Amino acid sequence: MSRAIPPAPPPARLPPVLAYAERKVRPSGAIDRAAARMVGAVRARLTGWEGRRYAGIARAAMARWADLAPLPDADLAAVRREAAAALRGRGDFPPDRVAEVFALVREVSGRVIGQRPYPVQMMGAAALLDGRVAQMATGEGKTLAAGLAAATAALAGLPVHVVTVNAYLAERDAGLMRPLYAALGLSVGVVSEGQEVPARAAAYACDITYCTNKDLAFDYLRDRIALGQRATDIRLKLRSLTGVPGATTPLRLRGLHFAIVDEADSVLIDEARTPLIISAPAGSQFEPATLTAALAVAAALRPGQDYGIDLNQRRVVLTEEGRHALDARLAGAGPPWRARVTREELIRQALSALHLFHRDEHYILRDGKVVIIDEYTGRVMPDRAWSDGLHQMIEHKEGCALSSARATLARMTYQRFFRRYCRLAGMTGTTGGVEAELWTVYGLAVARIPTHRPVRRVHHPDRVLPDEETKWQAVIDRVAALNRQGLPVLLGTRSVAASGAASARLSAAGLAHTVLSAAQDRREAEIVARAGGRDRITVATNMAGRGTDIKLDPWVAEQGGLHVIMTERHDARRIDGQLAGRAGRQGEPGSFEAILSLDDPLLDGHPVSRPLARALLARFGQPAGRWLLRWAQRRAERLHARMRGDLLRADRMQDRILAFAGHSE
Repeated sequence: MSRAIPPAPPPARLPPVLAYAERKVRPSGAIDRAAARMVGAVRARLTGWEGRRYAGIARAAMARWADLAPLPDADLAAVRREAAAALRGRGDFPPDRVAEVFALVREVSGRVIGQRPYPVQMMGAAALLDGRVAQMATGEGKTLAAGLAAATAALAGLPVHVVTVNAYLAERDAGLMRPLYAALGLSVGVVSEGQEVPARAAAYACDITYCTNKDLAFDYLRDRIALGQRATDIRLKLRSLTGVPGATTPLRLRGLHFAIVDEADSVLIDEARTPLIISAPAGSQFEPATLTAALAVAAALRPGQDYGIDLNQRRVVLTEEGRHALDARLAGAGPPWRARVTREELIRQALSALHLFHRDEHYILRDGKVVIIDEYTGRVMPDRAWSDGLHQMIEHKEGCALSSARATLARMTYQRFFRRYCRLAGMTGTTGGVEAELWTVYGLAVARIPTHRPVRRVHHPDRVLPDEETKWQAVIDRVAALNRQGLPVLLGTRSVAASGAASARLSAAGLAHTVLSAAQDRREAEIVARAGGRDRITVATNMAGRGTDIKLDPWVAEQGGLHVIMTERHDARRIDGQLAGRAGRQGEPGSFEAILSLDDPLLDGHPVSRPLARALLARFGQPAGRWLLRWAQRRAERLHARMRGDLLRADRMQDRILAFAGHSE
């Protein structure tokens, strides 16, 4: 039976630090970057060794815990005070001190929340304190591992930001860990949507703050705007001495001390392709009639002759023939069409809206508005909009009221933002293929943490079928067979549109199921958590409900566990691995298989045409189909890595330009 120990009184606090703590990133030369890439490639092969380094800390903590477990609450509180005093004022985390605190937190956690961290979770927490990305398999308890590391750092006097991918996970994890933090005398805050500045500042002023990566980065950008883009220690102190009301209150954060990034591959890699932009309404640039004309002209242009579509880069390129066609078609048109640059940009945006951005795949319509869907998570992003007039063009295409165009006030990339933390660490289920990039860009080595129990997940060979229709028939047959056995099935798709297609086919086959749509809220986690029940069929995008445990019914566990079926490959192998990891968590039974087709969107724009691909499949069988899809996936991974590299180079160029102009941002 768990015992509740009284919350400790808050430890003595130093006066608030006026300086806005962050690490200054020095510009690197070409030789430095090349050396970093080489080191990253070597470290990518040492992930297993990095993880084994922390086994000794876990063993020492378990040995010390055996001494602490019999102590009464009063004696345990004394140990807590001694451990915090020993850590405070140091600039590092010595292994012996870390083991002492881990043992303490393990016992307090067992008494307060009824959970004691396993040795592998302590290994993961040690990796976080050491500034690593802890690669822990799906379902291995990353929430408690992060809480263990955050509590240790906070006891040392270091403010901690625990960064999650959505607001629900931030609130859930903070709620789970709050009793533990309170018992250790630590305060915890949660940053959520709709909070006013004072409430946000109060959340960030806590010892440990749970927040989403978007809220955190945009709050930082707003602080930079409030500080006039030129914040220094002296400037902040002078502002506080002026006595002017509001001289320091507009600030939300108190600096970038230590960040623990949950789902680090999603935040630091996948989302790093999109810059963070704060903008203000700038009025509508073009009238609806102009947008109507642009869409009509774009629809009349000839594909392949007047324009080409680069599906890999997701952009439209006008040919010389197309430019001449525009000149002839729009000669003598009104003011919006007179400037050639403006005219061609309007037509490119119209072509993009028509051919590159599709409803229920890249966006949905909600309450008469165009809402963007995150291609990696399947979640909606109501606070985002496409730039350069593309959002308004898509709104007009869909018959929605036009939103206001936006003017950029501040801009930053995730690469530049997270590198400014004095200490940075992360957790994820898989880092396959991006270990070198994590080191090159963020200076983060990967530590692979072993599983608590042996993995029992069964991987069936991939099946590749010639076309979409054949694939879906095979999927429905497989789901029906599993459903007759009573086994739960999680059907993973790549987009909301594909989820809708799967749902329609399941309904036609008379199979009752639940569809998880693009909604970033509590219901997402509830649906995924119930996916392990008997006879349940759940359709969801590959990343939906990431971070949520799927509980198996006892009968289901005896019969083989959850069966996951992937119907489309994602752009990154890591995300396919995350979907597979939904089955067989914490040593439970489970199985995974991929039923794919050569109509997979990954093969759009592939050098091997689909007729040739089908001929290869017919001639050489399944190995040829698997090879083609893996090749297409590797091409997509390399392309996205180049895009992130281009964004990072543009970031460096912006730094140089602003430094030359005398601005820090």
